[in-house]
This record gives sequence, structure tokens and C-alpha cells, in this order.
Amino acid sequence: MEKKLTKFYERLQHPRPQMIRENWMDLNGLWDFCFDDDNTGLTENAFLAEDFFDRQICVPYAYQTAKSLIGLNEDHPIVWYRRPLPVTRQNGRRYLLHFEAVDYACDVFVNDRHVFHHEGGHTPFTVDVTEYISESSTLYVRAEDFNRTSQPIGKQSWKQENFLCWYTRTTGIWQQVWLEETGQQYLREVRMIPDIDNASLDLDMFVEGAGQDTQICGFVRFRGQRITSFATAVKSGRARLSVDVSSEDANFRLHFWSPADPNLYDIEFEVLERGVLMDHVSSYFGMRDIAVKGNKVFLNNQEFYQRLVLDQGYWSDGGMTATPEQLLADLTKIREMGFNGARKHQKIEDARYMYLCDAMGLVMWAELPSFFEFSHISSENVMKEFHAFAAKHINHPSVIAYTLMNESWGVNEIYRDKAQQAFVNGLYWMMRSLDPSRLVIGNDGWEQTMSDIVAVHDYNSDPESLMASYPDIETAAAGSPSRTSLRHCFAQNHAYSGQPFMISEFGGVAYDTGTRSIDSSWGYGKRLEGQEAVLEKMAALCRAVHSIDGLCGFCYTQLSDVEQEVNGLLDHNHEYKFDPEAIRLMMAGDKENGFLFL
Repeated sequence: MEKKLTKFYERLQHPRPQMIRENWMDLNGLWDFCFDDDNTGLTENAFLAEDFFDRQICVPYAYQTAKSLIGLNEDHPIVWYRRPLPVTRQNGRRYLLHFEAVDYACDVFVNDRHVFHHEGGHTPFTVDVTEYISESSTLYVRAEDFNRTSQPIGKQSWKQENFLCWYTRTTGIWQQVWLEETGQQYLREVRMIPDIDNASLDLDMFVEGAGQDTQICGFVRFRGQRITSFATAVKSGRARLSVDVSSEDANFRLHFWSPADPNLYDIEFEVLERGVLMDHVSSYFGMRDIAVKGNKVFLNNQEFYQRLVLDQGYWSDGGMTATPEQLLADLTKIREMGFNGARKHQKIEDARYMYLCDAMGLVMWAELPSFFEFSHISSENVMKEFHAFAAKHINHPSVIAYTLMNESWGVNEIYRDKAQQAFVNGLYWMMRSLDPSRLVIGNDGWEQTMSDIVAVHDYNSDPESLMASYPDIETAAAGSPSRTSLRHCFAQNHAYSGQPFMISEFGGVAYDTGTRSIDSSWGYGKRLEGQEAVLEKMAALCRAVHSIDGLCGFCYTQLSDVEQEVNGLLDHNHEYKFDPEAIRLMMAGDKENGFLFL
């Protein structure tokens, strides 16, 4: 047990737990920093001047947060970062600089040389800086973020002030930065798709710098016991094969991953060039399947009732950035409150969050952040991050669904507009092509087009009329069941075809623990007085949802308060507002499937 816990915490401290190399350097911490409101940094390389930088920032926190050590909630759309990048280069080795997320457009310089440009504020990118670094190198990063409504910005306010459920902006570096060393040939990417019916793992591996004599080997273990190994040639930088991972030690050939028993297999990859080891990567995978059969969702061929909580991932002192310990605490509370998963809302989360879901047994919906004005520009901006969004989640067994759009944000006329319908359907089919192993929700909430789950948002605070809105699923799907949105379930020219039906947002009962005045806070429904009244309302709404026949699950809004929004089960410091046992009993209902944590 001690060894297992050690491996858990070792992985948790790595910025990308599914892609661990031994030699890496954490680049988080104090960097020199400045605002460039007049955009002078690029003029005659002004950024190279010693006095260009006038303060320090703690990376990876955005300057708007307290943890950044700046904490200014002001609009500065262009910012610069600087730090030493001292590396003793070894012959035959390559050096990869990783950024997990920089909002929004980013330029990377080593000394006076521009080495990379990236656009997209939520997805990771990697820069090979081998040819630029020395023992006296300096790293510069320029970030530009005008928070335009054509950008995918998620829950960041595009107005000068916060409003409703839109919050403080995030500018610049806001996820992990690190450097790692590899050989001349190295594993650039691997995609691992489990096939539980054939007890196999499908591998699609991409090797950078591969030649005619490059080979990739792998070793699969479960709790230290060897399961199998493999070796294959690399052709044109790619190797594909299916690996038999069955074992006589497992009860039924496989150690399945599920919320009740989140088994993870260890896998190691070695890249060899003419028999010489060039790269070694430690990873893991889970053997699980998610599928739709009729109007039900099945996990590992067993009917699965989803009890999700909406998780927006904001912290009072860190904004969208959290420590591994904070992520672990949140997910521990999610389990304690009886949920079997989370819908990560309008944010592409830190990779360690997905690792924790994998290790702790919580399913997860991954979601693209929304833009808010439809045009060819916003469409192009979505595609700049779309492939990286899929790649970041594809190997995590906890991730069972992708949400592409939310409540028609950015496609406000989708009910009638065929171009907007085609855009969402195009995203649906593109995601299916990138990852056919998961469910895809096109436009969560209402006015849906192509979707594997009919996902409805209903913040009706009256339990009786909430139940009455869903006399049966076909009737509800054909109309506008939510009395709060009054929106059709489906856009014109689209109709219900028997998919699973889910209330993917409900509740949102506001309760402030005294941190804000009523007129400065926001939440759904009529404000109730006292914790007891709030708990009674929440319990009644949960009973109403549990009583609706034909649902494949629900998602309760929400995990924590966020700035002015006070409808969380936790406060903005992520401490309990209610007894978790009371919440657990509410969420359990009478459904026997869905892996209750009792």
C-alpha cells in the first residue's frame, strides 16, 4: 500500500502524469513580469532591455489573482514574462519546453530569437528549444489577450465588470510550464484506446525524428505484475498495434476501470535507434468502455446512471489555477457528497485533475470553452484548439463524454440558422473522427442538433412543476420542458431519435455563507433564508429529478461558489457549506446502478 501511495503522489506532482520522463525541470515560480499597454516590447527588441520588466509574478497564476503576487483586477491585454533558462546541453539530447495553457496568443523567445507562436488560451503546446539554449539562456514569453467574443473564453467576462455567471478574466500563463530532456528520437504522442470486448489495447504512437532503424518497445504491468510486452518498427514516424492485455489474475480476463474499482495498468514506452535507448516514457491506462444502447448509457456493458456535479474550477486566490492538493481536496469532496463524476464546465482543466479522476474513480465530461459571437473567425479560433482538446483527454479512462457547445452560446440563432446548425454538427462529426470511443454532446442545454445524449438544463425551483414537465421522455424531448429557459430541446430540422435523456444542469439553489450582500451575489431562483430551508429545497428538487422515468442521470449545479455566484455546495474557498452526508443522501435517490459511494 505504501508503494502504491508513493506512485500516486509522484504522478500527481508531475505536470502531465500520463507522460512522465525522468529528466525534467519545473519552471514555475517567480518570473520577471510587466504590462505592455503601449505594445512597445517588440519595437527594436525593447523587451531585451533590463529595465523593461518592472515587477515579478508567480507563475502559473494570472496577474489578476492573489497568488500571482500582483492581484490587480485591471485590463492589461499585453503582458511579458522573463526568466533564466540555464541548461547544460548534452550531445545527442533534445530539450522540450512545455506550456499547458497561456491565454490567449503567445510568442516564445529564447534570448533575442523568436522560436514559437501559439493561439488558443486553453490547450497545451510544446516547443523544441534545443537549438536555442545554452548555459546562459533567457526565456521570454509575450501573451496577448483582448478577450474578444470571437475567442473561446468560457466563463471569463468580456465586459469591463463581472456579471451573472461570468467572472474575472485570466490573462497570460495560467497552467504549468516545464522543460524536459529526451533523445534525438522521442515519443511525441501516443493514443491508447481500450477494447474490453477483445481484452486489448489499441496503440497509435508517433515518434519524432524517427528513421528506418527506429523501434518502439513497451511493457504493461498491473500492480507490479507483468502482463505483456511488445516491440514494433516505426514507419514514417508512426507505429500502430493492438496489444493483448488479458490476464489469468483478473477475475474476468481484465481488471476493469469503473468508479467502484478504478483499476489502472502501468505502461512504459521505450524508443530505440539501432538498439540504443533514446527515450523512456512512463504512463498508464484503464480498461473501460462507454456506449449508448437505446436510451441508456452503459459503462463496461453495465447500465450506468450518472450522478454528476457541475465543476467550474475557480478558486478565490488562484482564479482558474489550482495546486494538486486543491484538486485532490475537491475531488475527495465530490466523492464524499455521493457523486460519481463531474462535468468540468467551460474550462479545459489541468492534466492532474484528469489523473485524479482516473485514480479515484470519478467519471468526467470534458468541455470546450465557448465563444460568444458566431462568425468565420470564431469558427477558425475553435479549430485552433479542437485537436489539442481531444488529444489532452483521449487517454484518460475517466473521461466518458465531450461537450462541444453550451446553451447556444456563440450560436445564438441555432434554432433556425442552418449555418450554425452545420457548425455544431461539423464539430460533432470531427470529434467522432478524432475519438470514436466516447460520447459527444453537441449543444448542451437546449436547441440540440447532433448529440449522443439529449442534455437539458432546467432550473425550475418548484419540484412539482419540474416533475410535471417530464411526463415521459418523448413528450419532453419534442417540446420545451424547461419552464426557466422555455427553449426547445431540438433545433429546427432535428428531432429526438431515442437517445439517452439527461438533465445536465439543475438545482443552483443560492446560499451565501455571509461573504457577500444579497444584492452583490447571484444565484438561481428565489433567495431562501437559512441553511435548513436551502437543504429542504435542494432535497425536494433532487427527489423530483429522481422520480422522472427514463433519465440516464443528472448534473447538479454546482460544486463551489465562484466570485459573485453563490449556488455552490462549497463556498468560494472550497469549504463545505452543508453536511456532506446530507448531500450524499439527496444525490443517491433510489437508482441501484451508477456505483454509489456508500
